[in-house]
Amino acid sequence: MKTVRRLLYREVLIAVSLVTLGFLALFFFFDFVEELRAVNHIGAMGYRVPQAMLYIALMIPSHIYELLPITVLIGTIFVMARLAQSSEFTILRTSGLGPWLALRTLLALGLVLVFFTFAVGDYIAPFADRTAQMLKSRFQGEISVGKTGAWLREKQSYGNFSVNVGAITPDGNMKDVRIYEFNNQGHLISMTQAQTGTFGTREEWLLEKADHTEFVTQDGKDDHVEHVVLEQFRWPTQVTSEMVSAAVLRPERMSTIDLFQYIRHLSANGQSSQKYEIQFWKKVFYPLSCLVMVVLALPFAYFHFRAGSIDTYVFGGVMAGISFVLLNNVLSDLGTLQGWVPWLIAALPGLIYSMLSLSAFTWLVLRR
Repeated sequence: MKTVRRLLYREVLIAVSLVTLGFLALFFFFDFVEELRAVNHIGAMGYRVPQAMLYIALMIPSHIYELLPITVLIGTIFVMARLAQSSEFTILRTSGLGPWLALRTLLALGLVLVFFTFAVGDYIAPFADRTAQMLKSRFQGEISVGKTGAWLREKQSYGNFSVNVGAITPDGNMKDVRIYEFNNQGHLISMTQAQTGTFGTREEWLLEKADHTEFVTQDGKDDHVEHVVLEQFRWPTQVTSEMVSAAVLRPERMSTIDLFQYIRHLSANGQSSQKYEIQFWKKVFYPLSCLVMVVLALPFAYFHFRAGSIDTYVFGGVMAGISFVLLNNVLSDLGTLQGWVPWLIAALPGLIYSMLSLSAFTWLVLRR
């Protein structure tokens, strides 16, 4: 059986690699065309074609993570159909490769692909994406989430805070920082604004040339306003640089641990974490899609192919992979809008396609 496993694993991995390279080449071309606009827009600041090519190259791990379930399905279908068309799989069956043994063999390969997908999506892709954003921000000047920046909240023992960070500079510092402090009754008691801010080493922010305003009250009534400009303002907080980056960057580009910590922060401060919870559970369940895809591809080895009919089944595999990605994205958006259970929304596409693959395996392989 070692020879059979070696044959199947080699053929599937080669096919998956070639399909992935083909899709990456297509995405690379589209990204390059898109980045030509940025070259024309900020080219005077030094963002030229070599920098654009480096930026696109750094985005490749994210594309690999997004494409792997599709390419695993297409590559495995191609191998299974080709082995069936050339009667090689029939020979393997007569040599003792039963349906359950074939299923276990492909599941073992699927587990390897699951761990590879998790490693790319949780470690390589987030690091490469942050590096790409920092690279581009050197020429744009900053990373921002829009005109209003990123908003965060924090509850402390002596009051509640609403924080706005306008952008993140290429060196990882904050720009256009505003801190609003409210008492337990919801009244504004202080406001601090600074052009720049850095993250301290002891759970603190250090704001440079901070404009600090306090609204002093006596007997529940406004008394007077105190205004002072400080060379450096120290604000103790548990809002870390990762949390600020989470608010600025796209949640799907974050690692599982960063998402979990940010969800805990949002929940502790009474903020909605629905979008981030869905992304967290997608990070958990998405790599398992590779297992679903290899099971979905196995029944193609039991079809009887005519010459040329293999192209139709490969095309069907492409459509099935695209439909999986579409269903995954649509359910995520609907779950965010409707407030559905995050883990169920993230797991539902995999469950649906698992049922389809197991049904096809039972009907085509075991019964027929």
